[in-house]
Amino acid sequence: MITDKPDSDDGGVSPIAFYLDRGLGVPTYLQFVHQVDYALRLGFLGVGDQLPRIKDVTRSLAVNPDTVMKAYRELEMRGIAAGRPGVGTFITRAPDVVGLKQLATLQKKLSTWLAEAAEAGVDELGIKALFTAALRDFSDGGGAGSRFPGGAGARREGGAA
Repeated sequence: MITDKPDSDDGGVSPIAFYLDRGLGVPTYLQFVHQVDYALRLGFLGVGDQLPRIKDVTRSLAVNPDTVMKAYRELEMRGIAAGRPGVGTFITRAPDVVGLKQLATLQKKLSTWLAEAAEAGVDELGIKALFTAALRDFSDGGGAGSRFPGGAGARREGGAA
């Protein structure tokens, strides 16, 4: 997820590049907020890392600069990032993340489950629905019970999938 910044004065590199899924039904600014959150949880971003410059995002994704600024303001309100006038927006706080080896093991298990679902004839939308329902049940204490740090609804804000 490393992207060379175009027109960068210092030849710097942004650890992430935003992308858009216009058919997702999630506002663009929230997609950016979620992508930063996911990158933090997966270890792609850390404290001190700079987010992509607003003009780079607007140029590469053809979005309004106000949309990117709204996402960055939301990250600031959550205490995750802070803007430095004339310099950029930087990560100020990151959640504790699971070790990379443990994440790789979990991803492999999830990939196996996805392959089984595909073999059973479940399409992508069906897989998302199954995952969302299972996550909701898990969060609400059904089945294995809620084990998320911060309480049952801690990760449900903004949608589960």
